Amino acid sequence: MSQLRITEIFYSLQGEANTVGIPTVFIRLTGCPLRCVYCDTAYAFSGGDKQTIADIIATVRQYDCQYITITGGEPLAQPASIELMTALVDQGYKVSLETSGALDIAAVDPRVVKVMDLKTPSSGEADKNRYQNIGHLNPHDQVKFVIGSAEDYDWAKTILNDYSLPERCEILFSPVTGQQNPTELAEKILQDRLNVRFQIQLHKLLWNDAQGK
Repeated sequence: MSQLRITEIFYSLQGEANTVGIPTVFIRLTGCPLRCVYCDTAYAFSGGDKQTIADIIATVRQYDCQYITITGGEPLAQPASIELMTALVDQGYKVSLETSGALDIAAVDPRVVKVMDLKTPSSGEADKNRYQNIGHLNPHDQVKFVIGSAEDYDWAKTILNDYSLPERCEILFSPVTGQQNPTELAEKILQDRLNVRFQIQLHKLLWNDAQGK
């Protein structure tokens, strides 16, 4: 039976994306090939415990919660994450995947909501963006830009236009905590009349905690 290396499974409020505020079970997979300078979950780069998919689902059931988020690290760095997501949606869960956009998303079950980053210049990993992934996005998916500077904002606007992203799926703009003033970002979005969703990470406001618990 397939196994995955798991850093943690926990229950909290969704802190971002378009289900923000909804009680959610988070399955945090271990490992990530990227090293974004603003990463707030570096503790998930290594370690973790191997668990079977059956064991993971048994843990999820204990929370009696409909919404599941597969996160990391980078979940797709473990190929069995594809099998896990399909198993969860087969059992009726509403599953979302948080992915860096650096790995191929083609095999992800189309019933899963993909929340995919496109890494901005200030992340230090913009050269890892896999733009072929855009062709695999569905209308219920979301593309996230984490904005840390004026350069990031201008870059993101260019990408929006070049790939007609707002016509493809929902777009999220999120400020880097402590680096990009959120009010200034909100005002820029309004001034430029961008068709995007502005978001602040709810869990950091509630608990000052990157993990959301």
